[in-house]
Amino acid sequence: MDLLTGLTTLAADIPDPAGLLPARQQMALSLGWHIVLACFGVAFPTMILVMHWRGVYRGDPLALVLARRWAKVSAVLFAIGAVSGTVLSFEMGLLWPGLMGRFGDVLGLPFAFEGVAFFLEAIFLGIYLYGWGRIPPRRHLLMLVPMAITGVAGTFSVLAVNGWMNNPTGFRIVDGEVTDVDPWAAMFNSGVFLQFLHMWVAAFMVAGFSIAAVYAAGMLRGRRDRHHRLGFTVPFAFASVAALVQPAIGHLLGSRLAETQPAKLAAFELATETESPSPLRLGGLLVDGEVRWAIDIPYLGSLIARNSLTAPVQGLDTIPADEQPPVNITHLAFQSMVGIGTALALLALVYWVARWRGHDLLRPEARGGTWLLRAAVAAGPLAVVALEAGWIATEVGRQPWVVYGVMRTTEAAGNSSTALWWVLGASAVLYAAMTVGAVLVLRSMARRWRAGDESLPSPYGPELEHAEEQR
Repeated sequence: MDLLTGLTTLAADIPDPAGLLPARQQMALSLGWHIVLACFGVAFPTMILVMHWRGVYRGDPLALVLARRWAKVSAVLFAIGAVSGTVLSFEMGLLWPGLMGRFGDVLGLPFAFEGVAFFLEAIFLGIYLYGWGRIPPRRHLLMLVPMAITGVAGTFSVLAVNGWMNNPTGFRIVDGEVTDVDPWAAMFNSGVFLQFLHMWVAAFMVAGFSIAAVYAAGMLRGRRDRHHRLGFTVPFAFASVAALVQPAIGHLLGSRLAETQPAKLAAFELATETESPSPLRLGGLLVDGEVRWAIDIPYLGSLIARNSLTAPVQGLDTIPADEQPPVNITHLAFQSMVGIGTALALLALVYWVARWRGHDLLRPEARGGTWLLRAAVAAGPLAVVALEAGWIATEVGRQPWVVYGVMRTTEAAGNSSTALWWVLGASAVLYAAMTVGAVLVLRSMARRWRAGDESLPSPYGPELEHAEEQR
């Protein structure tokens, strides 16, 4: 038995740490829940900025009404996102002590910048909300600019950490110790810019399609007024641009995988063997080492993954079994993301081409308008599903590594399990309560807005107390 075989056998015999499973479950719950709110924190301020600009510079009072309403919705989402973000900040050290204990100095800089960006966004959101009727209109509009910038900066900081986990740099390991730490090199690693761009565009897809879905549902219920048309058109325009450019960004990002993470690419493509040319494999599962129920399209695998008609996709048979990700989960998540993203891009294309040709599909009498609105309603949740599927693909596809090629996930987890299961249970209750609370608050706001109450006064505010005293 050679040394490599012996080490592989020994590693396989070592049981997983007790804290691995609850840590994975907790991280999946927290990130899966928070990432949706993060999309609104990134994209919503820009949409509010455009709507507010239209109201100020084009004298559109309805646009100002929508901007003010959206700002209040944004405040609700920001508040619950602050809670889930705080939970995440504590989880990194609690769930992955091996990672943060060893690489905390490497990752500290982007985490610090993310914290600064969060507080700045909160400050300017508060100024913007308080500034209605108190700050000159154009100066008030400018308060949205730092909100949009800090949202981008915070996203870049978080993606810098994830990009580093996929493309580790900015340190050396000497005699088992992390030395020569360069936080700037770690933050601006080779993968961060494309990953950031991919996520930033995805945020506009999620927020844009979700907001547009609300107004599409209203129009399906007969509310075909200008309020709903404008509320639909602005976020749908943002989402459309994002949906149409996202495939190109995804292609550029995926083209790197053949060199940087061939195991992930093999799982994406369900490539069990190295083939030249490689087919594009639609659907299918890996069962007992064989691909079943897949549709193969010749040449397209090489063309999409390698930008060539003949270049092969490295097969799983060339990768050690203990370095392969969970293939079926990775493959299905990746294809779900691509399939839904393609459908959303087609929806956007149909709407804008029809509008360019003079067919307003939002009019009640428009042929096909009802189906368009139904598709727009479905686009909101579908965009969220595509987002979650994309993160599952990239994170599960990196396994068994938490820091690719440097540290395995089993090395990052701790040995405590009982406490982590309690944390998972408490987190599930907390997130469920916040979800229910947010839905109730937003529905109450919408109901009062439809009744004509724009101010949404607090039931216990100082003005109400003063009125009671006068009585």
